[in-house]
Amino acid sequence: MSFCTRILVQNNSLHIKLCFKGILYKIRRQDAVSDRLGLGRADITVKGLQAYTSILTVGKEALEEFYGKDLILADRDLVEQGADEILKDADVTDVAFLVVGDPFGATTHSDLVLRAVHAGIPYRVIHNASIMNAVGCCGLQLYNFGETVSLVFWTDTWRPESFYDKICKNRTAGLHTLCLLGKKIFEPPRFMTVSQAADQLIQIIQRRREEEQGAELGVTEDTVCVGVARLGADDQKICTAMLRQLVSCDLGGPLHSLLVTGRLHPLEVDMLRVSAEPNALQHLHMIDSSTYCS
Repeated sequence: MSFCTRILVQNNSLHIKLCFKGILYKIRRQDAVSDRLGLGRADITVKGLQAYTSILTVGKEALEEFYGKDLILADRDLVEQGADEILKDADVTDVAFLVVGDPFGATTHSDLVLRAVHAGIPYRVIHNASIMNAVGCCGLQLYNFGETVSLVFWTDTWRPESFYDKICKNRTAGLHTLCLLGKKIFEPPRFMTVSQAADQLIQIIQRRREEEQGAELGVTEDTVCVGVARLGADDQKICTAMLRQLVSCDLGGPLHSLLVTGRLHPLEVDMLRVSAEPNALQHLHMIDSSTYCS
C-alpha cells in the first residue's frame, strides 16, 4: 500500500481519519492493544494524526522514520473546526487521518465521514482496538457493560455529579461501567488519575449519604472497582480494589480509566483476583449460585 502525501498528527495522540486517494482511511494497527507501538505497526496512508483524546505511546519522530513521511500534528481546533482543510485535495491525492483507538470512538470522526460523502469523496475505514474493548483484559466480560461515562476535573464552582447517577443506573441493571477520565490538553496538560477519580466518587457518596439519610446508595466506598493504566503498553497496570482503596493507588503515568463493577460471574471474580489488592473482594456476596455483587 502506498503512503499518502500528507500526514497529520494531533498533539500526542492518534485519532484516525484518512483520505487515501480520495479514500477516507483509518489505520490498521496490528496487535494494537498488545503492541505498544500501535500506529507504528500499521498498513497506513496518512494525512492526519490526531492527539487530543488519547496519548500516542510512540514518538512522532519514530513514526516519521517508520513511514518515511512527515507527520502533521492535528490539534483539537484543526480536527473540530478545520475538517475542510483535512479533506482538501482528497479527491486527487492520498490523505490519511490517524487516530489512537477506533476511528469512531469520537463523533468528530463521523462528521469527517459525512463531509467526505457529501463531497463525493470515497472513503474506507480500517477499524482498530480501543479502550472500549481493551478493558476486557482485566477480566470483566465486555457484554456485561452498560453506558460508558466520563469524569471531568472539578473546579471550585463546577462539580458535576451526573456520571455517578449513570453508574448507579448501570449497577441497578447489574452492569459494569467504564469511566473515561478527564484530561486537559492545554499547557501544561493534565490527565486525571484513578486515584483522583475514586476520590471524586467518594466525595459524592459522602454527600449523598448525608443528604439522603437511610437511602440505599448505588455505589459505596466498598464497591469493587478496577483501575487500569496505559493498556496496551509494556508497562500497563491493572489494579482491582474497593473504591476506598483506589484513592491511595498509584498506577503511574497516563492514560487511566476506572471500571465500576456490577454483578459478577464467578469467572469474572476469578479473573479479578489476579490483580486484586489485599481484602479487595472481601465484601462480595452471592446473589445466587452464579452471581456475586459488592
